[in-house]
Amino acid sequence: MSQSTEKRVNKETISKKIKDQNFINGVKAAIPIVLGYLPIGMAFGMLAVSKGLSALQATLMSIFIFAGSAQLVSIEMIASGAAVAAIVAMTFLVNLRHLLLSASLSLHLRNLPVYYYPFLGFLITDESFAVGMSKIGDQQNKHRFFFSLGLTAYLGWVSSSAIGAFLTGFINFGSSGALDFVLPAMFIVLLVMQISSKSEIIVGAFSALLSVFFALTINGSWNIILATVLASFLGVYISGNN
Repeated sequence: MSQSTEKRVNKETISKKIKDQNFINGVKAAIPIVLGYLPIGMAFGMLAVSKGLSALQATLMSIFIFAGSAQLVSIEMIASGAAVAAIVAMTFLVNLRHLLLSASLSLHLRNLPVYYYPFLGFLITDESFAVGMSKIGDQQNKHRFFFSLGLTAYLGWVSSSAIGAFLTGFINFGSSGALDFVLPAMFIVLLVMQISSKSEIIVGAFSALLSVFFALTINGSWNIILATVLASFLGVYISGNN
């Protein structure tokens, strides 16, 4: 073997090891996310079935949508008979922040083949973005790291949703309405965990009051969308004056 050929082989071996290590790093980084998804995903699966979806439909929803908060709100809107347009609009608004998340992440994932971006974009969640951005700077093969991170989190969410959905078939919740408290409780916990300033408390309280007001004065499920939009304007106004 010539010296140039040997150098090329060594270079390829090192490159492969780096790629494999970055993939493994992504899987390891996703473990805390998966552990956090397990109870929420199972609760989503149980709620979806209790609201009229089949276990397969609930699982497929996680497979093709992969947006926990939007899925949880959607099943409530589906159960209440909301119009398709309202559900689509709500999903768009709830996930609108992903445009900002993907734009920020794209600064670390430049010069990739075009076909990579739809897959990487689909795997972005609040949790994968937060973990990925804190560790991606230390990775040589950044897109491989984030892909393994997002894919592991995705599989964790789908698996936990499926477990919860199919588990519901073996558990009789009856008509006690116990699961009705799961969705509000989960969102309250998620909200409290994300609040870090007085302005966020004001926006959260304002949004809650608006949602209740619109629910009492407007027919349908538009209260969530209207409250979200108006509260967002308030948040932008407060941020601009700080």
